[in-house]
Amino acid sequence: MKIDTGLLASSLTGVARAAKQAEDLGFSGLWTAEAQHDPFLPLALAAEHTERIELGTAIAVAFPRSPMVFAQIGWDLQAFSRGRFILGLGTQVKAHNERRFGVKWEHPGPKLREMIQMIHAIWDCWQNGTRPSFEGRFYNFTLMTPFFNPGPIPYPKPKIFIAGVNEYMCRLAGELCDGFHIHPFHSIRYLDQVVLPNISTGLAKAGRQRSQIELSTTAFVVTGRNQDEIEAAKAPVKQQIAFYASTPAYIGVLEVHGWGEVGRRLTDLSKRGKWAEMANEITDEMLQEYALVAVRDDLVDRLKAKYAGYLDRLSFYFPFDASDAGFWREVIRSFQTA
Repeated sequence: MKIDTGLLASSLTGVARAAKQAEDLGFSGLWTAEAQHDPFLPLALAAEHTERIELGTAIAVAFPRSPMVFAQIGWDLQAFSRGRFILGLGTQVKAHNERRFGVKWEHPGPKLREMIQMIHAIWDCWQNGTRPSFEGRFYNFTLMTPFFNPGPIPYPKPKIFIAGVNEYMCRLAGELCDGFHIHPFHSIRYLDQVVLPNISTGLAKAGRQRSQIELSTTAFVVTGRNQDEIEAAKAPVKQQIAFYASTPAYIGVLEVHGWGEVGRRLTDLSKRGKWAEMANEITDEMLQEYALVAVRDDLVDRLKAKYAGYLDRLSFYFPFDASDAGFWREVIRSFQTA
């Protein structure tokens, strides 16, 4: 299993150093998110200052950009990184698309499908000279003149990962994508009942094998050197789980455990701006399902046992801290030699 990490840098000035530290520690991949900052600019700097580590978005929000914009960014980063770029896309939810990004929200699953298909069509045009002839319901690509064609690159086309929670996105990943970012808000029961069966359905539809898709997640971990430290570490993880669980589109992750009513209460609290109260809804029983709770000495073995047979790539929800280099080297070594 590959061990990845998120980029620990609050501004572009810290990216090069953080990326080099992650590579030197032995991480396999470095991911950026579209949160407070653009997810692509840091990866250009990371590509310049690293040699081996894979670089990707987990995730870039899909619909504020067109397929052509993603195709251009991906092509340039793949060339500049010498084949190490992964384009990770996610739909986000209706409220953020309409009220934060100011873009139209319409049929997110089918629209993302067309986006992926058109990106591949663009890359095929640039790499192999195929005629631009993609015509869909949401996107069209029927024009490419020499002035706008960057031409081929000496690397495979970038991998495309998508993120998702519900059935359609899991099937879409299995059918069309190189990887799937399993949402941090998940449980093993949800993987067994929803994620894996639907990925398998998508793979079968396309005549693909499980080995043709990488499954990745960012895991919630509650750890410490002793029980007191573990208890102190619970609160911020419960707060983050509560934030995700308040999203109506994610209620299925609660319902497989019979906790749908908790999700509805959390949604109501979020609408009333009661963010500080939301963590109180997450019990220790729920924490055990949605996070890995263990002392540091047992952490790696417990993670291996939890995700064996499920994942190809794993990140911790909290980014690495280079000041704790010994811990991270041991974690990476343990997974790589498993």
